[in-house]
Amino acid sequence: MLQNKIKKNFTEIVEVLQKLDDFGFTQPFPMLSQATIGEHVRHIIEMYQSLVVSYETGKVNYDKRARNKEIETHRAFAIEQIENLIVAIEKPNKPMVLQQGTSEIELEIETNYERELLYNLEHSIHHQALIKVALLQLSIVEIPENFGVAQSTITYRKSQCVR
Repeated sequence: MLQNKIKKNFTEIVEVLQKLDDFGFTQPFPMLSQATIGEHVRHIIEMYQSLVVSYETGKVNYDKRARNKEIETHRAFAIEQIENLIVAIEKPNKPMVLQQGTSEIELEIETNYERELLYNLEHSIHHQALIKVALLQLSIVEIPENFGVAQSTITYRKSQCVR
């Protein structure tokens, strides 16, 4: 169920990226502190990649992600990475340890694979909201209605319309 929600989320991201041109993907946006859509997409991808790569060892550290420039500068490569993740996230739940720190581990807490998938989904939606701000500036890309909106917000909005 959770993996299906993530796959749907990835599919929305891919659909938006396919409508975007390369300039829009790499253009800095002042309202995003000069960040690009590509940088936010890279961040989403690399968070999931960190989790998937760490699955075997059971220790995930998002601070040590790769920061691969190719993901943020080449839309086709970013889409390819997302398509790989759609398959790679299909793993059974298991206990894991979340580590924090880049040069030395400053914190370790118990977690599990599904908890980290959920964290990554929510984190992705947060970054999609920022991407949406940039997309609205471009005003050339059709954006899915709930792109960058948390499921709890969607549910709340629907409850407010029903009276």
